Amino acid sequence: MSTLELKNVFKRYRVRGSGLRSHELIAVNDVSFTLESGKTVALVGQSGSGKSTIAKLLLQLEHPSEGTILLDGEPISRRGRGLRDYRNQVQMVFQDPFASLNPYHSVAHHLERPLKLHGRARSREDVDAGVARLLERVRLTPTDEFALKHPHELSGGQRQRVAIARALAPSPTMLIADEPVSMLDVSIRLGVLNLLAGLQREEDLGVLYITHDLATARHFSDEILVMYRGEIVERGPADEVILNPRHEYTKLLAAAAPNPELRLKQLSGA
Repeated sequence: MSTLELKNVFKRYRVRGSGLRSHELIAVNDVSFTLESGKTVALVGQSGSGKSTIAKLLLQLEHPSEGTILLDGEPISRRGRGLRDYRNQVQMVFQDPFASLNPYHSVAHHLERPLKLHGRARSREDVDAGVARLLERVRLTPTDEFALKHPHELSGGQRQRVAIARALAPSPTMLIADEPVSMLDVSIRLGVLNLLAGLQREEDLGVLYITHDLATARHFSDEILVMYRGEIVERGPADEVILNPRHEYTKLLAAAAPNPELRLKQLSGA
């Protein structure tokens, strides 16, 4: 079993105010949690709560001001082969499928690059077979037709499936999904979420599902972490956190959220 762990992580920024004065902004404040392979953890909170900063720290796009990030019990390297190996294991699905794909390149190009860069395919035959396998895994068939398409020829949901396929190319053990359906039409969100849930089970992936939607967090995650002003203020099994919230902020989120069953029916178009 693979594990990705944050231990007492802080992220501070110096923010310039009026004149020459500056102050310290604490974006992440003493956060600890563990993501295990085969499990989905939802990180829930409103905009500005620190969720996306956590994603950047896990992807090593930012570095902690204090604290440790460990993969399988070992602190991650910030450079060289150690960092490359870490990024083989931890991949990202970005929020905006319209911005995450280069409009000038085909679907095949977007999937070939990570296969080659991460050493998953070398010969032309291996690359073509790898692209076909990735497209099959995200249910984009016939694969030979989708491989030749460009992003502008795809729907939003299809683009996000290509982005998921690209994230799967290095054969990761952990997937960070930052609001993966918020930019999609309501009618296709459930299909993408079901795809992620299926991949999590089939590939034994650990999935960190970052969202503000409590209904989908409850339905698609094993554990929920509620984040407020950079801190984890509540955590526990998904049903327990949603049905019996303890922290006042979680209660406010739950009260403002639509009925979970009604929400899922809306996503499915029923």
